[in-house]
Amino acid sequence: MKLLDGKELAGYIQERQARQVRALRQAARIFPRLAIVQTLDDPVINSYIRLKRRYAEETLVELEHHLVPQSEAEAVIRRLNDDDAVHGIIIQLPLTDPADTERFINLVAPHKDIDGLGAATEFTPATAMAINWLLAGYNIALERKQLLIVGRGKLVGGPLERLWQQSGLSPVVVDDQTPEADFLQQVRGAEVIVTATGTAGLITSQMLSPGTVVVDAGVASEAGRLVGDVASDVRLRDDLIITPEKGGVGPLTVCALFDNVIQAARRVADAAGQ
Repeated sequence: MKLLDGKELAGYIQERQARQVRALRQAARIFPRLAIVQTLDDPVINSYIRLKRRYAEETLVELEHHLVPQSEAEAVIRRLNDDDAVHGIIIQLPLTDPADTERFINLVAPHKDIDGLGAATEFTPATAMAINWLLAGYNIALERKQLLIVGRGKLVGGPLERLWQQSGLSPVVVDDQTPEADFLQQVRGAEVIVTATGTAGLITSQMLSPGTVVVDAGVASEAGRLVGDVASDVRLRDDLIITPEKGGVGPLTVCALFDNVIQAARRVADAAGQ
């Protein structure tokens, strides 16, 4: 089994980003800043916030964190939109009331929507970008391959489908509405699979053909621990190329978020002729 190790690639990207931030701070006097708006106080979400805070410290990006009741979130987002010192804004999902997700995401100014989730965003969605980086980093070519995306979620499946289609690729997408026989046929025939449903153990060993590339971007809770969509028996095989149980797409998603923050700050410098 060959592992697609996102942690290894993330280290190189983070070094490059730190150099870019130092250049912006020293030459242009621009201090890249990310703001995170969170409404749901949850241990798993808080762990993601800590990862981003640590990453920000290591790349010299300033980070401000707003944990607020959902009733106050709209006012916070609008204030951050108007704050020229803030270059990127993340709405940390899920919200306390997920019914507001679409509205809050689209409240973020397009030039600050570094998650890339709003309808008018100016950025590539972070997780989709991370998956492309991961595959490219391990020389996994996508052209003329049978590509399968499992799940149509707003964070991964939907953005990745659009990104691949814009690149001239033709992925097949299956979800929980796909008949079981069709689902199994598509998984069996795929050469590259990206799965992101949050359904623990959805993809099992007997579904996969030898040589398949599997990117597990799903996050589910099972017996009190976080797991992906891929069942444990899959990683016992030695004829697959697959992300590790931890450290696959996640580290590169954080890299992609900060890449977009730095890009947003760079645009401000360019507009000022710096």
